[in-house]
Amino acid sequence: MTRYNKGARAERELLNYLYSIGYSVMRSAGSGVNPTSPPDIVAFKGKKGMAFESKAWDNGSLSIDHEKYNALCAWRDNSGMDTYMAWRMPGGAWYFIAMAEMNKTEKNYTVTKKNAIKIGRKLEHIVGSSSKPIEV
Repeated sequence: MTRYNKGARAERELLNYLYSIGYSVMRSAGSGVNPTSPPDIVAFKGKKGMAFESKAWDNGSLSIDHEKYNALCAWRDNSGMDTYMAWRMPGGAWYFIAMAEMNKTEKNYTVTKKNAIKIGRKLEHIVGSSSKPIEV
């Protein structure tokens, strides 16, 4: 499976889950085309809006370049939406990293798998405890 197909499948999985718990959701056209493109998924329910940059990586860390990080922070600041890196790890576990929780390096912003697990933010924490876990 190509990296694109794997990522698109993960995006659809997250989108379908959010829809199943009552969110209006949208997968952004052109997401990932360039560093200033919008987040992959935008979700709304009532007055609550959230944005997600979705990644399905098997690596020990997740990284995005400075330009993409800054664009996501600008989206967050302009829209007022909580904006997260949504990391689908091997085995189907999802972790949600707030932009401020990523560490700046010379070339990118990154979070290690160990830190993502330590942060421990699952989608249920974001959308409310009454939601069921994402099932793969």
